[in-house]
Amino acid sequence: MSTYLQEVVGRLVAHNTVSQKSNVEAMEYLGNHLDDAGFRVALQQTDVAGVPKANLVALAGPPEPDGLILSGHVDTVPFLDQPGWTRDPLALDVEDDRVYGRGTSDMKVFLAQCVDAAATLDLAALKRPVVFLFTADEEVGCLGAARLMPALSDLLGDIPRPRLAWIGEPTSYQVFHAHKGVAVFSITIHGLGGHSSTPEHGVNAIAVAGKVIDTIGQYQAELHATPSTTFAELFPESPYPTLNFGLLRGGTAGNMIAEQCTIQVSYRPLPKADPLACYHEIARRVRALDLVDYSGSQHRASIELTEPLIVPPLFSPRGTPLEGALFEVLDQHTSGGAPFATDGCQFASGGIASLICGPGDLDQAHQPNESIRRETFENGTDAILAVVRRLCEADE
Repeated sequence: MSTYLQEVVGRLVAHNTVSQKSNVEAMEYLGNHLDDAGFRVALQQTDVAGVPKANLVALAGPPEPDGLILSGHVDTVPFLDQPGWTRDPLALDVEDDRVYGRGTSDMKVFLAQCVDAAATLDLAALKRPVVFLFTADEEVGCLGAARLMPALSDLLGDIPRPRLAWIGEPTSYQVFHAHKGVAVFSITIHGLGGHSSTPEHGVNAIAVAGKVIDTIGQYQAELHATPSTTFAELFPESPYPTLNFGLLRGGTAGNMIAEQCTIQVSYRPLPKADPLACYHEIARRVRALDLVDYSGSQHRASIELTEPLIVPPLFSPRGTPLEGALFEVLDQHTSGGAPFATDGCQFASGGIASLICGPGDLDQAHQPNESIRRETFENGTDAILAVVRRLCEADE
């Protein structure tokens, strides 16, 4: 195992880059390594609700078209209060055939492998540019990439914007050219409070929330029962929009009628579909409910829906040079669809076609005791170097 790679991954894992925290120190650490490797590095720094954030752009090679972007996000999902952890989430732990730590699969190992590859590349041999785009706030709606895209041309300087991007999200090295989108919104039920001994004098927001959940659950079952034939091959496990109840908060005390309850709902729309369609249907069904609870009260609750945060789906063209290089290097033969969203949807707004392919395993992402296979940990740098040399060193 490369000592350098293990050191970089260990330092990245030790940085607590949960999306709600600053990622600046981690980005500066990566930037210093890329600067040492001869790359021109720039940080796009912003302030999000008082928390400093940074995106990183690093580039090398001549100012020629048809370069390659390699991209990943440095933020992770929370681990505090997540049941099931038996290891320190912020300590890299190598044990037998797996490497443990928060972000190992999703997706700090890929970032470290990019840095490891950069230190090995012969920059003088590049005929087309290599660009690293490392982003913030991917886990909360690809917000870092959305902030980066309007400034990308200025940050690239004289380097023409590449038209292809390799995003190293956890796919067990399967190649994906498409992914579902994400829509996230909240439904708040406003009831009428009072003493729990006289429930008929109020309306319990939690009880009404149960009706809302049941209604959305029935809609979810209908979607499951009517899969898309168009996308059955791309998304064989779920060729339909999937829904999730992510958070439920309500009530003040056990002896009080709950005056308010909020449900966070998300769903993942298919490519080439209206990403707002499910939201409008859920809103229609919820607003048609009789918003009484089960106490016999004559009072009714009211419903408030927030506007959804939309992360668009991705549908990249097939047959690109990047697809050919990934197929050859990784011994893959087909491309499919990812059930999760990536920064690629934001890159698409700037004319960049993305493929999603990384060493991590999706079944480890966001999990306690997150880990990556030691084999892909150790071999990932060579895969990056092989793809970059095919696309950026070889004559066209």
